[in-house]
Amino acid sequence: MQNKEIIERINKLKKEKNAIILAHTYQNIEIDEVADYTGDSLYLSRMAAKTDADIIVFAGVYFMAETAKILSPEKKVLLPNTKSGCLMADMINLKQLREFKNTHPDIPVVCYINSTAEVKSESDICCTSANAVDVVRALGAKEVLFVPDTHLGTYVGRQLKNVRVITYPGHCPTHDRITPADITEMKQKHPQAKVLAHPECKSEVLELADFVGSTTAIMKHASESRSKSFIIVTEKGVVDRLKRDYPDKEFLPVSDRAICPSMKLNTLDDILNVLENDLNEIHVDSGIAKKAFKTIERMIKL
Repeated sequence: MQNKEIIERINKLKKEKNAIILAHTYQNIEIDEVADYTGDSLYLSRMAAKTDADIIVFAGVYFMAETAKILSPEKKVLLPNTKSGCLMADMINLKQLREFKNTHPDIPVVCYINSTAEVKSESDICCTSANAVDVVRALGAKEVLFVPDTHLGTYVGRQLKNVRVITYPGHCPTHDRITPADITEMKQKHPQAKVLAHPECKSEVLELADFVGSTTAIMKHASESRSKSFIIVTEKGVVDRLKRDYPDKEFLPVSDRAICPSMKLNTLDDILNVLENDLNEIHVDSGIAKKAFKTIERMIKL
C-alpha cells in the first residue's frame, strides 16, 4: 500500500473513531502528514489532556504514551509500535531510585520526564529539558537529586551555582554518542554555521555550542535567528523538520550517528494498524498513576 493511500485511510479512521495522532519531533517525518500535533513530549501530553478525542495515538516512545495516559486517564492511548522504548528511561527502575534516595536521604528528587510512570511516582517533581533549570531553581533547595539523565542534571547544576545537583548516572545514548570532535569537524567545514545543542549532550559538547535548549527551543531559535546556517546537535528528526519548514536556511546534522533507533520504529503502517484494530493500548496502575500525576502537576503549577 502506498503512503498516500495509508494517509487517506488513517485520516478517515480518525474521523470515524474520534481519534487524534500526536507525533514527537524525533519521529519519521512522514508521520507529520497524519499528526494533529507535533512537538516535544510534554507539549504533546498537554494536547492529549485538552482534546475531546476518545482515542490518542502517540507516535513516540513508551514513556510518552504513559505520560499521556496519566494526564488523560479516561482516554484510550495507543502506541503504534510497542518496541519503541527509551533506553534512558530504562536505565533506572523503582528499586534503583529508592536505593539512590537512601544513599542521599532527605533530598528532593527531580525527575526528568523521560522516565517511567513508576519513577515519576517516586519523585517529588517532574521537569523537561525546557524547564529543568526553572524547576530546580523554584524548589529553593540547596541540594537536589536529578534522575535519570546525568548530562541534563549537570547542565542544570552549571546554570545554578548555589544548588548542588547530584545526578543519577543515566544518559540518552543518541546524544551521548555526539563528541566535541564531531562539532569541531563540522565547524571546520562550515565556519559560519551556528551550533545549536540539546542539554542531553555531554558538558564538553555544550561548551562548544552557540545555543543550548530543548528541541522546541532549538527550532524556535533557528527560525528567529538572522543566521542562515546551523549545525544541529540533537536527533535527526529535528534537522528534517527544520529543512522542510525553513528551506531558505541550511541545517546540518552534527553526525550521522545522531539518530534514535527507538523513535524511528513507528511507521504509518503501524499507526494504521493500531487505529484499525485498537491495538497496543497503554495501561498504568491506578496507584502509580495517581502519584505520578502529582509529580507532573507540581511541575505544571510551577
